[in-house]
Amino acid sequence: MPLAYEATHAWAQAADAADPLRAFRDEFLIPPHDGKDGVYFCGNSLGLQPRAVHEAVNAELGRWGELGVEGHFTGKLPWMNYHEFVRDHLAEVVGARPSEVVTMNTLGVNLHLMMVSFYRPTAERPAILMEAGAFPTDRYALESQVRFHGFDPADALIELQGDEPNGTLSMAAIERALAEHGSRIALVMLPGVQYRTGQAFDLKAITALGHRYGCMVGFDLAHAVGNLPLQLHDSGADFAIWCSYKYLNSGPGAVGGTFVHERHATAVLPRFAGWWGHDKTTRFQMGPEFVPTPGADGWQLSNPPILALAPLRVSLEIFHRAGMTRLRAKSEQLTGYLEWLVRSQLGDVLEIVTPAEPERRGVQLSIRVLGGRERGRALFDYLMAHGIVGDWREPDVIRISPVPLYNRFADCLTFAEAVRAWAAPGH
Repeated sequence: MPLAYEATHAWAQAADAADPLRAFRDEFLIPPHDGKDGVYFCGNSLGLQPRAVHEAVNAELGRWGELGVEGHFTGKLPWMNYHEFVRDHLAEVVGARPSEVVTMNTLGVNLHLMMVSFYRPTAERPAILMEAGAFPTDRYALESQVRFHGFDPADALIELQGDEPNGTLSMAAIERALAEHGSRIALVMLPGVQYRTGQAFDLKAITALGHRYGCMVGFDLAHAVGNLPLQLHDSGADFAIWCSYKYLNSGPGAVGGTFVHERHATAVLPRFAGWWGHDKTTRFQMGPEFVPTPGADGWQLSNPPILALAPLRVSLEIFHRAGMTRLRAKSEQLTGYLEWLVRSQLGDVLEIVTPAEPERRGVQLSIRVLGGRERGRALFDYLMAHGIVGDWREPDVIRISPVPLYNRFADCLTFAEAVRAWAAPGH
């Protein structure tokens, strides 16, 4: 049931006290401001550090020091199989079968690796459908892949312009683009959540539509994984890629992840092969012929980075205990409260870019300050100076993301009060 929101400290404190997930906040390190916890709304850019990460990383450092190379084969978490120790919980978070996911590399690398297999342009079908204003990682990778195959991005990149107020994109616009260009499109490549607007997309509907026109379909889930209760297997998407340093709280530059639908598990596809993608049962025979491991593991290049995987293992264990269903329920209430505060208390100062429908967004609200970019930047700097951490995206968007694992209703009220103080006459 929706909460009956109030803009009072008593209400916010009562809502936080009634939150069944409130104890998870204590498992994270909250950056301080003026000797107390700051207000951190930047989990969409870099998630906070779980307290248990320090011990987990130090444990692997200790094993390295004590065991040397034998750490690959001995103990509870032998390095040889370490990437498998995050697999089941990762599959839970993204709604996949364990064989469909693998943790490896970083998002940009994984996008290129997936496109080697799933972007197979021809003279008749060279195009990629993407959103205009995509995050540069995607834009650069897609353009470079088009050029690598000998096509002109001006012709082969079809960029969907936002057709809704505030620049968001309707499903009807995607349908129109595919109806017009579908026979030319080799790959539909869209985000799970658009980074600037915070709009969430219907992966299953987009996949079905793309497949109807004979396209491969992939998703960049950088802003969706750990944010929304994804159902990747059921979506039917051919592949997806993501990073782990945002909502998955695995540290700056953390190891990324990849989903490959099980129908491609043993498919004969072109790929950039690596030793660790070779069938694990014969990997150490060091044979000259590459035999891929069935499933997503077959796209691995190198052995897993243990010190990078340890934080992810800790974070995914937290997600396992919290559960994506409960996290999503709190997310809708928490983001709903922030939205209500903005619309009811700050409508003369702020406007929200992100769609109002809960099913079309995650935790992030993208906000513009009325009056233009300079006022927006001034508010952002004021918030940062007062220990309220969001982030700024050009040209004029402040992104505020109340993450259900560690943010509170009281944090949202603190944000609203700070905005009102900044906007007060004479400030």
